[in-house]
Amino acid sequence: MATGVIGLGNIGGGIARNLVADGNEVVVHDVVPAAMEAVGGAAAAPDVESVARAADVTLLSLPTPDVVASVATAWAAAAPRGAVLVDLSTNSPTSVRELGERLAASGHHLVEAPLTGGAIGAEKRMLVFMVGGDDEPVARVLPVLEPLGRATFHVGGLGLGNTMKLLNSLIAFTTTWVSLEGLAMATKAGIEVQKAVEILRTAGASNFFVDRQVETIDGRGRPTQFALELAAKDAGLIVDWGDTLGAPTPVAAAVKNVLDGAVANGLGGADWSELVAVAEQQAGVALRWNPES
Repeated sequence: MATGVIGLGNIGGGIARNLVADGNEVVVHDVVPAAMEAVGGAAAAPDVESVARAADVTLLSLPTPDVVASVATAWAAAAPRGAVLVDLSTNSPTSVRELGERLAASGHHLVEAPLTGGAIGAEKRMLVFMVGGDDEPVARVLPVLEPLGRATFHVGGLGLGNTMKLLNSLIAFTTTWVSLEGLAMATKAGIEVQKAVEILRTAGASNFFVDRQVETIDGRGRPTQFALELAAKDAGLIVDWGDTLGAPTPVAAAVKNVLDGAVANGLGGADWSELVAVAEQQAGVALRWNPES
């Protein structure tokens, strides 16, 4: 049986190409024909149902929970009993559990495997998968996922994979924004970004953005790998899941407001790295690693 991949954007396309490179039989589908043509060596399917009939394991790399639910319904109508659907997207844990129940009722399995690493991670096999689902279907899926990344964690049942992914996003989003907010404050007061970063790294109040990302802030207008509108969607999922659990997320809510504002101001399709422009606009300063750039 082939491995199916539905959704061939920045992540799904890279995953499909690596599956082909490993000698797998791969069948793909995307609403954009050129995206299918870009996966050389894979069989292009005209619709979701064709993938479902051909594959024992099908990976979904889709943008929103609503799209995932729609595609899953079409997939379940054609997939053989016992087939496994793997959702790679960042999704609502509640939605994942509800979808899992629907697929179980039709004789199918759902495994969630949200990931981190972005387009470069997909291309370079540096993804980290956070997997949720029952042991048997997860065991069938792991040989597909493990060659595609640098780490795969089976967290537990459905919903827990996305809980872990939302936790990762919560920390990534908030530390990135508070770093930019603080650097804007420092710059406006007259402290250069490099000097502020040197002090933060030495004093210990650091994080992944200050340690590994801040030196790239001069680059603008990069090709979109992770759109700000998707970040805003994920921030909404964090807040909603926290509310569902009774675990308030006031900091996440504040960052959601920032991201929603960026989308409202026309930056939704821009890459995540353009968040620096939002901090600049709010503070009325220019944030530069190299002031002469």
